[in-house]
Amino acid sequence: MPRRDSDSRRAGADLYAARMFDERPDIQSRLDVELVAWMTTVDPAGQPQTSPVWFLVQGESIVVYSLAQTPRTRNTAVNSRVSLNLNSTPEGGEVVVIEGLAEVIEGGPPADEDRDYVAKYETAMEDMNMTPRSFAAEYPVRIHVQPTRLRAW
Repeated sequence: MPRRDSDSRRAGADLYAARMFDERPDIQSRLDVELVAWMTTVDPAGQPQTSPVWFLVQGESIVVYSLAQTPRTRNTAVNSRVSLNLNSTPEGGEVVVIEGLAEVIEGGPPADEDRDYVAKYETAMEDMNMTPRSFAAEYPVRIHVQPTRLRAW
């Protein structure tokens, strides 16, 4: 079956994402230790909606678990274009913006079965009086963000 334009663009994005963080080990190390990223989605009327999220880089994707029935999940279903931003320094330096395409993954592993995710966030879950299992029940929607562009300064 011939590849559609969108498939070709995604394949190009896959190749770019595979190299994106390798070329910037400083950013990869921040992605490994930072707990919060700001995820911006766009609603059907074009209004941006930004929310803090926990995230994990896994292979060529960034994984986010979300509450069900939130603007984030509804917006992602309508418009897959998103951005993830890390906090800057207080002076406005060390800016990291990751643009990408988001997809809700049906049937993906729940958060409590994602060992790397639990390793990164178990202490934060405990601080919220949650267990990995209760977190997975409250945040059942797995979203993968395929990075397409990295902007950093």
